[in-house]
Amino acid sequence: MNNKFFTRRDFIRTTGLVAAGTGLAGMSTSFAMNSSAAVNPIPRWRGFNLLDYFNPMHGGGRNKTTEEDLKWMQDWGFDFVRLPMAYPSYLKIDRTRNITPEEVYHIDEEVVDKIEELVFLTNKYNMHVSLNLHRAPGYCINAGFHEPYNLWKDEEALKAFCFHWEMWATRFKNLDRSKISFDLVNEPAMREDMNDQHSPGTTVPGEVYRKVAKAASEAIRKANPNHMVVADGNNVGNTVIPEIIDLDIAQSCRGYFPHQISHYQAPWANKYPEQNPVPVWPGKIGEREFSRADLENYYQPWIDLTKKGVGVHCGECGCWRNTPHEVFLAWFEDVLDILTSAGIGFGIWNFRGEFGILDSGRKDVAYEDWHGHKLDRKLLTLLQKY
Repeated sequence: MNNKFFTRRDFIRTTGLVAAGTGLAGMSTSFAMNSSAAVNPIPRWRGFNLLDYFNPMHGGGRNKTTEEDLKWMQDWGFDFVRLPMAYPSYLKIDRTRNITPEEVYHIDEEVVDKIEELVFLTNKYNMHVSLNLHRAPGYCINAGFHEPYNLWKDEEALKAFCFHWEMWATRFKNLDRSKISFDLVNEPAMREDMNDQHSPGTTVPGEVYRKVAKAASEAIRKANPNHMVVADGNNVGNTVIPEIIDLDIAQSCRGYFPHQISHYQAPWANKYPEQNPVPVWPGKIGEREFSRADLENYYQPWIDLTKKGVGVHCGECGCWRNTPHEVFLAWFEDVLDILTSAGIGFGIWNFRGEFGILDSGRKDVAYEDWHGHKLDRKLLTLLQKY
């Protein structure tokens, strides 16, 4: 699809015209609406998350993407990259102590320039970039860094959040929607303790999420009114956000259901990972039976959302390395088949690493040597099928 892909308003207007036109031709209006409404109004981008700036340490840490990585992605048929960033990675601050609200504004231009270079390099290989705040001022689904306030409760945090997004939108004000989109905040949830990995999480109240998303999208569109904005699903990316359907904001689901498969023994997602029952697909895991029908029910609200003219993409998906490989592939083929049937693209977490197609560290894979890396050819072949 070219860079003139629809906004939600275009989609609604066009489907109405299609219905009218086909009605005049003798086709029933209901059939025309059902056919056109099944089209996701954004492209079915397919690719990977790149973790260059995922870590809050200065400069993002050591997991750096190479131009060779991007060339391989393009050669293998992928056209999407998501950059989940921790905002402290591009700040000039003293990391030996907790950050202050004032320091949230201390931008390190040198690091920001490097992120900009990565975006342009990715675009060079004809891939769309989804720029995401995985850690935003006042919120992150992961622990490991103290936040000075709460994005969902404090105006000071919301002001800083909008500052960061206006900065990024201005940096890329001349890139059109085929090149870049702005994914507001990773996997929203309410937590009793913002800095505790395992503190209970609940759904962000819809009116609160709307306030945050609306403010940030307006800050982004100050730089370019045509910028594409994406909001991750509520309740840690799992549920549609009906409260923002009118805001011309696409929504991002997840490919991690059920967690008993996708995050089997993952230490950050389980208090007692050694107690996790070994997953199967389909079948019984612990006390519950799972089948493709469960996946279809899980994704139906997202499919319905596309029929309302809201773009949907699956920004993260995949399995951590300890899930038995054949179980992973069987489950993931069902996930990809359901998403693809609805015109929904995906971004694997990650490219090189424990979820990826290169150097995942799985113990039950017959790896292929790939220029000094270990390639999971079976996973790559599955991804290329969809």
